[in-house]
Amino acid sequence: MTITVLLVDDQELIRSGFAMILGAEDDLSIVGEAANGIEAVQRVAELAPDVICMDVQMPQMDGIEATRRIVAADPDARVLILTTFDDDAYLFEALQAGAGGFMLKNCPPDDLVAAIRTVAAGHALLAPEVTQRVIARSTERSRVVHPGLAELTEREMAVLQAMARGSSNAEIAGAMYVSEATVKSHVSHILSKLQVRDRVQAVIAAHESGVMDDTDIT
Repeated sequence: MTITVLLVDDQELIRSGFAMILGAEDDLSIVGEAANGIEAVQRVAELAPDVICMDVQMPQMDGIEATRRIVAADPDARVLILTTFDDDAYLFEALQAGAGGFMLKNCPPDDLVAAIRTVAAGHALLAPEVTQRVIARSTERSRVVHPGLAELTEREMAVLQAMARGSSNAEIAGAMYVSEATVKSHVSHILSKLQVRDRVQAVIAAHESGVMDDTDIT
């Protein structure tokens, strides 16, 4: 199955570089490009790509507003933010707008390809450096206790905390001595109880609610 991708960045050189990397993969197809958020919204409506690789800082309309409009029009839209970490102060807002993942523009090509495949499959992800940024931004905000947290079992809470630390399902399974299938089941229950659309939104809820501590997974 071919994954269709829309590249959104105001720098043509960056779009060309990403297109070269992704074009070498048999299961990825670049169906279009956009140089700003306005064009991105229009191109998504026209092309319905599986994944939108979105820059944040762009003229006319930034990636946050574009993401917000794209997800509002289609809640199942998959937006992967590709950002320059040091210059971007809007990561948390973009997550709230509905982005399904964050990667840094200087990530290894293989990581970018894997991220697109992950997001296309309906999963969410955060680069480790971005996870730390989300944590920092969350702790600066007023605590908002999510009502669904009270419904989580002790094991589900441990999984949520591990997710919020940036652990993958495989890493959580190894630490808990359970199968990845069991972890996936826990994650599914967490998303349902918190009534959030994906893993990223669950991580936001965890940090906003102040449930993170230094306790190891048990």
